[in-house]
Amino acid sequence: MYWIFRKLSNMFLTLFGVTTIIFFLFNVLPGDPAQMMLDQNENSEQLIVIKKKYGFDKPVFIQYLYYLNDLSLVSLHFKDTDNLSFLKKDKYNFIKFLSFENFNIVFKTPYLRESYQKNGVTVIEIIKNTFPNTAILALSSITIAIILGLFLGIFSALYKNTWIDYSIQIFSTLGMSVPSFFSAILFAWFFGYVLNDITGLNMTGSLYELDDYGENLNINLKNLILPSIVLGIRPVAVISQMMRNSLLKVLSQNYIRTAYSKGLTQFQVIKNHAIKNSLNPVITALSGWFASMLAGSVFVEYIFGWNGLGKEIVDSLNTLDVPVLIGAVLTVAFIFILINIFVDIIYTWLDPKVKLD
Repeated sequence: MYWIFRKLSNMFLTLFGVTTIIFFLFNVLPGDPAQMMLDQNENSEQLIVIKKKYGFDKPVFIQYLYYLNDLSLVSLHFKDTDNLSFLKKDKYNFIKFLSFENFNIVFKTPYLRESYQKNGVTVIEIIKNTFPNTAILALSSITIAIILGLFLGIFSALYKNTWIDYSIQIFSTLGMSVPSFFSAILFAWFFGYVLNDITGLNMTGSLYELDDYGENLNINLKNLILPSIVLGIRPVAVISQMMRNSLLKVLSQNYIRTAYSKGLTQFQVIKNHAIKNSLNPVITALSGWFASMLAGSVFVEYIFGWNGLGKEIVDSLNTLDVPVLIGAVLTVAFIFILINIFVDIIYTWLDPKVKLD
């Protein structure tokens, strides 16, 4: 129980810190948010209305407090219509549990506000539409990385100081050295353009595409192949290197020699004893890499035209759509925290000596 409380406390403190940093970082950017929302159709009266509605006429610190109020599960809902309140009964569901003269204290889901560029579209809606594509891409990439990385790492350890080991080491070094955006451009050009007649792969494309009539969305899985491979190259290199080193260390332990002395074959020793005990550092790397894929997929998604959260972040940066930027970063931070908690639980399964404390 204490472990759960401590993890939840750390999660909220981390999210609070991330929220504070990115809010003040993005709100010192040049440009008037009210003018961005109205584009070329603004006039003085419309600007006044928008600034009052969204609190742009208030000091930055007051805007920050309002944003925390919107983001918090427990919030103040002002009864005075002249006061700033983003809670509308016809649009957002909340439960009122304390009522005062000028305001109510309500319990609600976090509200990330509306996009500056997409009129009436909430950030939550944008994340719901884009995050599943990013999650599918990240899961596909990490699956490739796990299978190929473990396979290469095991072979590299078993054939230490042979040409197989040296070849895998060279691949790992190249994989960790080459930036993802460069690999994305190279793969898109070579496999999507030069070898298009052979591979049938497109240079750009997303999971869902409109049909020839522009009416229905169809799933196009082949568009997942290139971005998944590109995003998985660096994790494959890291996992194979870590698995090799960890497995070599385990294979030098006394209990492994004891297992061999009992007549077990190499396959049985590797399968039943060595691999499981070599996975802890690999899982640590996996947790970080999976979370970083959600953030690192930004350039890969943009280059391949994959309609995910990463591409949305780039588009929002180009248009200074601050609510979408903050909401996307908070989403990645939240997922990162959840993954770390999940990894702690997996540790206890792999190694009973590790306790959740």
